[in-house]
Amino acid sequence: MTLTHTDHQSKPHILIVDDDRDIRTLLSEILEKNDLIIFQASRGSEMRSMLKSKKIDLMILDINLPDEDGISLCKEVRASSNLPIIMLTAKTSPIERVIGLETGADDYVCKPFEPMELVSRVRSVLRRSQLNVLSEKISGEVSKIHFDSWTLDVLGRHLVRADGMVLSLSGSEFNLLKLFIDHANQVMNRDQIMDHIYGRESGPFDRSIDIQVSRLRNKIESNPKTPTIIKTVRSEGYLFTPKISTSL
Repeated sequence: MTLTHTDHQSKPHILIVDDDRDIRTLLSEILEKNDLIIFQASRGSEMRSMLKSKKIDLMILDINLPDEDGISLCKEVRASSNLPIIMLTAKTSPIERVIGLETGADDYVCKPFEPMELVSRVRSVLRRSQLNVLSEKISGEVSKIHFDSWTLDVLGRHLVRADGMVLSLSGSEFNLLKLFIDHANQVMNRDQIMDHIYGRESGPFDRSIDIQVSRLRNKIESNPKTPTIIKTVRSEGYLFTPKISTSL
């Protein structure tokens, strides 16, 4: 999608949810300078109102809110939507980043943050989201991917178990599963996965990929403690092992 300064409708719409007015103002100024349309909310009730009344392409959600915490709000949104979510977390609290990813956030940014890092993260998550939508539109010949006892509905972005149970996926979970499927029987290391999913290399203490794999295993493995679908290859990475078939 090509953005122009006169095409308001085509510019991505970003919702910032943070109770700190100064932070909201700073974020708004940074993102508006980069051709993004910004909406603001200071609490959960305002967030819900904005999501109902506006077309939002991505939400930046502070993990620490006074009335309802960002973790709960992220879970609430993720239960019914694949809206891309970037969590704002404290740099001194790595556990918050882990919890944020466990609730279905697509990425996180630590406060205090570098302006260009924030813009880069937003652009990266938007790009992945847009590419997913585009790939779904142009790959109509393959709308279902079958593996083990599961069927991945590519258009619906959810899983269907053999007994008919439907399982929703967050944006990052869908991206990770699709990545594994596209590279079945190939060992994927953490840096490769991080580059595909988040558009950056992993740090030496970054556990986000492990968290995402664990979340996905909890959803699709019969016994996540002894996985048979996504196996760990010691000192190398992860291996997606099932046979794959596709259908319309």
